[in-house]
Amino acid sequence: MQRRLKLGTRGSPLALAQSRKVAAAIETAQRWPEGYVEIVTITTTGDKVQDRPLAEIGGKALWTKELDHALLAGDVDFCVHSMKDVESIRPREIHIASVRPRGDVRDRLIGAESIDKLKQGAVVGTSSARRQAQMLAMRPDLHIVPLRGNVETRLRKVEEGEVDATLLACAGLKRLGIDIGTSIPTEVILPAPAQAVIGMECRTDDTHTQSILTTVNNQITFWCVMAERAFTRALGATCSSPVAAFAVLEDGDLRMRAQIFSEDGKDVVENRAVFDCGDEKTPHGLAHEMFEKAPESIRRLFSPA
Repeated sequence: MQRRLKLGTRGSPLALAQSRKVAAAIETAQRWPEGYVEIVTITTTGDKVQDRPLAEIGGKALWTKELDHALLAGDVDFCVHSMKDVESIRPREIHIASVRPRGDVRDRLIGAESIDKLKQGAVVGTSSARRQAQMLAMRPDLHIVPLRGNVETRLRKVEEGEVDATLLACAGLKRLGIDIGTSIPTEVILPAPAQAVIGMECRTDDTHTQSILTTVNNQITFWCVMAERAFTRALGATCSSPVAAFAVLEDGDLRMRAQIFSEDGKDVVENRAVFDCGDEKTPHGLAHEMFEKAPESIRRLFSPA
């Protein structure tokens, strides 16, 4: 039997739950004993700094920087990420090798039975530019405030009345075994690009680890995620850019719906595209087409590539 693989991950309860699922899947596929994949916990800057929005302190890289360093230094063989938290442009030395089957992509509202039933002027906690814009587009009376921290922290802030409500990802709640809140249909709130997807990255030159990770890859999810990431990359979107995109496989084609917003949700550009699996040029073109149609309130939030 080969040496044990080292899996790098953040130390939050959700990150660890996701990493254990990945480790178990690899162990089953390789017929390795339970625990053969070693989980190495790495604290990221995003975990340390909880009192400011990501956009103020470095964006999505705060979730990946320390993991990237450990991977490139050879301290771990691969890293597990929530793919929606991974920058759309990655170092050439790092390769997205595999993704697991996509979970429930919907957002879940905590604190009210529905968006309509939120009280007038309700305080909604979220640090997501997308969720802020989507909520204000439907309910401009709402007061949106930043809300950081792990799932348990955000739930506690609702329970203690610090905010009236918040939005969390259905997939993350399910992975933690938490059944609370109301799921919002994607027709109402479109998810973030790559939402509900667990991904694995390894070193580009590490073909051995790549071959192992490929055995647990879900190819349909991979195509969808890469299309969504191509759309985001073409926009030059950051964590402060209100963008939503969701691709599904239907009748042999990928069908993607996408939205870009102004910060206050008053302006929105939406479009759809149908294209072949593995085609990243069409999502790229869709992004540029939508940007060209957008008003200045939206255009200033993006830097198309």
